[in-house]
Amino acid sequence: MSPIIITGIDEAGRGPLAGPVVAVAVILNPKKPITGLADSKLLTEKKREFLFEHIKECALDFAIASADVLEIEQMNILQATLLAMQRAVAGLKIIPDLALIDGNRAPSLTCKTKIIVRGDQTEPAISAASILAKVTRDRIMHELDIYYPEYGFARHKGYPTANHLAALEKHGPCAIHRATYAPVYTRGDPRQKRDSSV
Repeated sequence: MSPIIITGIDEAGRGPLAGPVVAVAVILNPKKPITGLADSKLLTEKKREFLFEHIKECALDFAIASADVLEIEQMNILQATLLAMQRAVAGLKIIPDLALIDGNRAPSLTCKTKIIVRGDQTEPAISAASILAKVTRDRIMHELDIYYPEYGFARHKGYPTANHLAALEKHGPCAIHRATYAPVYTRGDPRQKRDSSV
């Protein structure tokens, strides 16, 4: 009997005021165990970067997907997150039998699903997905910082830090801000500045 193929799924970017939400599905290789897996938020940036490459080398399969700011605005952050998770699973070359999902909501998938609260702290496959998602999104925000340097996205990654809120107050929202988030829409409508090429 063939072993059950399990994928771990996690996301990064539900809380920020700007940028996409990123979801990842990972199928680990039991013959290549990875030490040091943990919730990405509990790891240093240097450790995350190291594990990012190690996971990609050792995993049987992985897929990275996202939902952009327009999709977040159109369907809300929860539904956009679930959509990104669906896209990640659809991107896998290996079809999983079971998806372990961090959190309390599961996307509609063709395989069985199991939700695990704080799963990124207890399930290695979810921890791996957490790390890939976090590093990927951080890199995206670093790239977007080049286009919008006045907001400091490379530092706070779009989260509502004091510096970010001060920049919002001074400059108003930009094209990658989430217009439906209260700290953003109270400071103006970023759609007026939206550049469809970004």
